Amino acid sequence: MTDDAAATASAPSPAEGEAAAALEQRDLMPTELDEATRAFIEDFAYAWGTAGNPRMDGRVLGLLLVVDAPYLSSARIADLLRASAGAVSMSTRSLMNVGFLKPVSIPGDRSHYFRAEDDVWGGFLAGEREYLRRIETAIAYGLDIVPEGATGPRTRLENAERYMSWLAGYHAKMLADWQRFRDEVDAEASEEGRG
Repeated sequence: MTDDAAATASAPSPAEGEAAAALEQRDLMPTELDEATRAFIEDFAYAWGTAGNPRMDGRVLGLLLVVDAPYLSSARIADLLRASAGAVSMSTRSLMNVGFLKPVSIPGDRSHYFRAEDDVWGGFLAGEREYLRRIETAIAYGLDIVPEGATGPRTRLENAERYMSWLAGYHAKMLADWQRFRDEVDAEASEEGRG
């Protein structure tokens, strides 16, 4: 075997390279939280809960906002938050459904990993449109089953339909406005950094 052939045979495949990089990243993940980080997570969870959201969801999101790691496994999240695997599973699923978290796959690893987007709130706004579509479908079904002569229910459902349609359009505008604002602030910060 030539030296070139031996080098090619021993070179990792792209999938193996990704798996090796992922394992290296996994070794960099925190094993314990300091008190200031714990305090932030609990404060964030409390604020999250005041809006009627589950506090555990707020704890998971708060953790992923402040931990300097590209992603965390559900097991590591549970360890760091001193929470049950079931509570973490419910929270990560809920947060993914509304666009706050993204799943991360590691080739050859069956664990579940999650990360928060750099623009968590913009991601939420984009994900919220799916919720609006589901509500619109339910309202359309209500309009199909309510008799024409039932003016009270029909008026309420028609107003709900109009509101959801308006809100969906407004969300698209809000998301575009937010992204433009975010990019302008980033550009200004870059200019200041260079000056």
